[in-house]
Amino acid sequence: MHVGMNITLTKPFIIRYFLLSLILSLPFFLFLSHHLLSPPQQYHPHATIIATTYNNNLRIRPGYSSYDAYIQRQLNKTLNPRLRKIWTTRDWNRKIPVFARFFEDLKGKKLLHTGSKALCVGARVGQEVEALRRVGVSDSLGMDLVPYPPLVVQGDFHDQPFENGTFDFEFSNVFDHALYPERFVAEIERTLKPNGVCVLHVALARRADKYSANDLYSVEPLVVLFKRSVLVHVRGVNGFGLDTEVAFRKNTR
Repeated sequence: MHVGMNITLTKPFIIRYFLLSLILSLPFFLFLSHHLLSPPQQYHPHATIIATTYNNNLRIRPGYSSYDAYIQRQLNKTLNPRLRKIWTTRDWNRKIPVFARFFEDLKGKKLLHTGSKALCVGARVGQEVEALRRVGVSDSLGMDLVPYPPLVVQGDFHDQPFENGTFDFEFSNVFDHALYPERFVAEIERTLKPNGVCVLHVALARRADKYSANDLYSVEPLVVLFKRSVLVHVRGVNGFGLDTEVAFRKNTR
């Protein structure tokens, strides 16, 4: 052992050592900034739309250049004067009794209760809401891009205007209109109370209408998308072009 050894570091040596350390550390800092400091990907309503396939059983239709273009196409249907007249006259009297029977069956299966706080997602003029009220679920509300007071308030099902855990029950027959199915489902799960129920009417055996944004070929993608819920009920229905009823119950935690 040498005692009192003096080591003299010259200025050029210190500079070279510093530069070498900086170069060796650069990959680490690049990794850190990319994986830890970058914000996570978020839903961006104005992003360019890319056709996507989920497990070959759920496909997003191509053709939308932006989210604004998608919304405008949906509004073309929702605001069509001829369709709105049909929805509030002929279809009003024809569809409400059918929806009422669906909801009565769900009450019999204990998936819907008279005291449930209910939301109909994509309700247009509120036929489903009126049906819920007729079977005794008085605390019911609809949501759509275009409001129809007093039954339907304005809202985008990709970004519901409600607080977390608001509803006991949510119903929708417009899943095929969701451009972002994962966002559609996530918003339902967010606004459902723990143990709340979501019921969807979907088309599996046939393709939906020209305004649809996706095509669903089996129930499997829905099971994957409902990350915080469990599948509790599946049956065939005759729901105005939709053939399958699927129910999920949100986990208690």
